[in-house]
Amino acid sequence: MILIRKQRAAFFAIVVACLAGLTFSTAALAEIDRGMILKESGVFGIVATFRLRADWDEMTPADRRGAAAEVVKTVAMHSGDVLVDAYLTRGLNANSDYFLRVHSYELTKGQDFMVDFRRTLIGRYSEVTETLVGVTKPLNYVTPEKSPELNKGLKSATYQGGMPRYAIVIPVQKNAAWWNMTAAERLAMAEGHTIPTLKHLVSVKRKLYHSTGLSGLDFITYFEMNDLTAFNNLVIALMSVPENLYHTRYGDPIILGTIHSVKDVFETLER
Repeated sequence: MILIRKQRAAFFAIVVACLAGLTFSTAALAEIDRGMILKESGVFGIVATFRLRADWDEMTPADRRGAAAEVVKTVAMHSGDVLVDAYLTRGLNANSDYFLRVHSYELTKGQDFMVDFRRTLIGRYSEVTETLVGVTKPLNYVTPEKSPELNKGLKSATYQGGMPRYAIVIPVQKNAAWWNMTAAERLAMAEGHTIPTLKHLVSVKRKLYHSTGLSGLDFITYFEMNDLTAFNNLVIALMSVPENLYHTRYGDPIILGTIHSVKDVFETLER
């Protein structure tokens, strides 16, 4: 009888341990909250463009089969640490076929994903043509404290363009004169930059990453839209403000892609 009780106790201990392990594994595999990570400050962003090697298109469909599924599996393996978005640039850019935008709370987690992605079949047949690294921060200039009315205008300029089909990335680098301005002078420049853009923000979504010291530039500007003409008008407005005189790099490259799921991008390239 005592032996039976010991066996039961041992059995239940094993069950509890297994359940605890299952709970831990489930927690570890919990995906990053997309809504949160795209809104928060202190989040690292990696934008990397890739060009498929010529021998990729020389492979038979049978040899390429399964490449997309392998990428999807790799993304899922890292979904607890990174958020991965994919964009198709083939036919729109001379130097790339697709790009990835990877968000993570720790840059090393983004790096881990990129390393594993490069080990996939399509990753091995891809050449990196551009890598940009930045971090999200709170507003520096047009804040409720420094520019209250303009800040209200920014908050009320809500995107109304429907589900975006296009994404555009524009790297920006400032010159030494910009960084040697006083804070008040840069605030005035930022306000002059913001005012003409407000009417366009109903048609264009935007996100800013700070890159000084992390990449060979100062900012990564990311945009989503349905209406490319509206975006063109936004950029023309930005070209006409005094702040534009302080750019040493604006684009070069400008990365234009169409927005798709990771699965759809790589299934398109697998065909």
